[in-house]
Amino acid sequence: MAAPAQTPATAVEYGHVEPLWTHFDDLDLMGMVHNTRYPVLVERALTGHWTRQGFDFVNGVYSKPDVVIVVAEFSISYRAPIRGTNPIGVHLWVEKVGQSSATYGFRVLSADSATVHAEGRRVHIRLDQATHRPTPWTDEARAVLDALAKPQETSA
Repeated sequence: MAAPAQTPATAVEYGHVEPLWTHFDDLDLMGMVHNTRYPVLVERALTGHWTRQGFDFVNGVYSKPDVVIVVAEFSISYRAPIRGTNPIGVHLWVEKVGQSSATYGFRVLSADSATVHAEGRRVHIRLDQATHRPTPWTDEARAVLDALAKPQETSA
């Protein structure tokens, strides 16, 4: 009998770790998660986190205006391959919140958080649903973003 799957460690000093699994269709011919699937893992982690906060898209309807966003920037650095189908965690945090933008940091982690598979940043811009122009975050969305904020480093 196989050992039970490990649940990703979720204790972090800031932000949130979203538990996920890699799937067979995420793998390349060498049995490793294909490089193009890492952004999908980050997307799934953000979607899961925001959905639990009440911000979702069901049956073609946005639950709240702040769900309408575009990705303005995405950068990733690959550190160690994920081999096979495994539980993983995606550590998410907010580095900066602007009037209509939010800059996330992320790390794709092994289930025990000992290995960083990839890390990077992603910038969202909130859009007005009718005009598709940048528009300010609501107070409700700002509260969710603030809860993910990385503490600012201070110099002595």
